Amino acid sequence: MYSSEQERALKALREELAEDKLWEAVVAFQGYPFYTASGLPYSYTLKIGRNGSYNKELLVDRRRESKTLSWSSVSLAFRSAMEKRGEVIVRPKALGDIRGISYIYPLLYRFGLIAVPEKAVLAMCPPQEGEA
Repeated sequence: MYSSEQERALKALREELAEDKLWEAVVAFQGYPFYTASGLPYSYTLKIGRNGSYNKELLVDRRRESKTLSWSSVSLAFRSAMEKRGEVIVRPKALGDIRGISYIYPLLYRFGLIAVPEKAVLAMCPPQEGEA
């Protein structure tokens, strides 16, 4: 299901709940197929700066259009999730009024940082082709 790079990034993040470990996971999951809590598919890539390194902007690809998420939004959602550890986060906005939260919520769930209701799990983790 996950590549070895993704597995390593998740293990490091779960061992140390820190923003630098979150960034490593975000880097590792570029191009991974995510789904919003309403079931809409998307993936993201990271914007590359002039110096050739990632500049901490996520380019979310949503079928016909793209959206840019700043690292500050991801960081803010992460800090909110850490404050709510152990709670079920019933919907994206429960983490705060954060730009792009509908795309960040599935990341935090996939990375094992938040618990979500069963309905959200079903929307964000649809059966793969060939599964029943």
